[in-house]
Amino acid sequence: MTLVTDQDRGETEEWHMATFLAHIKVHEGREAEFEILARDLFASTHTSEEQVVRYEYWRGAKPSTYYTHASFDDYLGFLEHQVSSHHERLAADLRDVIADLRIEWVDPVGGASTLTTTDHQEPPATAGELATAYAERMPANPAAWWLALRTAGGEAEWDVQTEVL
Repeated sequence: MTLVTDQDRGETEEWHMATFLAHIKVHEGREAEFEILARDLFASTHTSEEQVVRYEYWRGAKPSTYYTHASFDDYLGFLEHQVSSHHERLAADLRDVIADLRIEWVDPVGGASTLTTTDHQEPPATAGELATAYAERMPANPAAWWLALRTAGGEAEWDVQTEVL
């Protein structure tokens, strides 16, 4: 599903992403159900979405805890994921097995990650009510301390010089 067009995304020389870490607590005894749903959502996301860069599930050290590490080309790509037919198809089942969920927007350290900065974008007027609701509930606003380090930390130079070992 295409929520926005390339024109909606705008022309920019900078490439910004939307990367989050989801902290998930599953109801005790429902871990196997959750993992089946996670596999389905993982496969559907990677098969159907053009804006996904990374979308992975991880088990945590504490019982019944999981993490999702996800990155999209931009925030609008994240919104496309949220309103996709496969996400909507699995949402009720996921809500049933998940006891607690917290989305934490994360920002890469320049020169120590191949990903680029996390930044919010307002959805276009044509995005629809569901996308607008997600944007209001889960904005990817950069933390003030990120911005200070992005500019003071020399990340612009790192973006050019980054080599993956």
